[in-house]
Amino acid sequence: MAILPAAAARPAPPSKMVGVCAACAIRELSVCSVLSATELSRLCTIVATVNLDAGRTVINEGEPADDLFNVIRGSVKLYKLLSDGRRQVTGFLFPGDFLGIALNDTYAYSGDALEPLQLCRFPRKKLEILLAELPRLERKLLGTTAHELAAAQDQMMLLGRKTARERVASFLVSLSERAVKRRRPASPLDVPMSRTDIADFLGLTTETVSRTLTQLRQARLIATSERKRINILNQNGLKALVDAATGA
Repeated sequence: MAILPAAAARPAPPSKMVGVCAACAIRELSVCSVLSATELSRLCTIVATVNLDAGRTVINEGEPADDLFNVIRGSVKLYKLLSDGRRQVTGFLFPGDFLGIALNDTYAYSGDALEPLQLCRFPRKKLEILLAELPRLERKLLGTTAHELAAAQDQMMLLGRKTARERVASFLVSLSERAVKRRRPASPLDVPMSRTDIADFLGLTTETVSRTLTQLRQARLIATSERKRINILNQNGLKALVDAATGA
């Protein structure tokens, strides 16, 4: 089962959750953004807030997909374990992102908290019943699923067609664009994942990621003042590497 402490996931009274949801700083980025005040009140009858420490597991691949989650604060690393024990990081989630959508009754991947994490948790069966009452929410979730499929296609191209430098540049540009969508600065970037996590995501070795970041720094495209923060000095230069790889 996903490692979610019972006390951390205890639901608040619906009346209190309505106020919490209405004041949520990332509501406009989340699946809840399409709901009216009345519809949001209905959704709040099934939602619970979950707080997890960094390193804790949210969902485990292959286990029953009993809950779905919306990231409120912090970030999540998604990954799959291969039959030989190797790990493939498949993505990273940030505030506003949805977690746990499954095509069957089990989770298709695992998810761990990269930093202290706050989530909204939706019991899957209750949410499925509620979708009949909230068609706009159902359409939003379908859109989220379509976005995940598009992201998977982008990841396949990244792993199959790009050089190490192009992969790292694509990763940094993507982080920057996602930060802007969350109304955060395009630079400096908060990078909560480790070099090993980045390497597993990009299909590279940790040494190659570190060497490539050094090359980008020497080319004055980025600066690294702290381990968890990267400054983009030349956004156009990074995008030129990405566009060269895609033929844009």
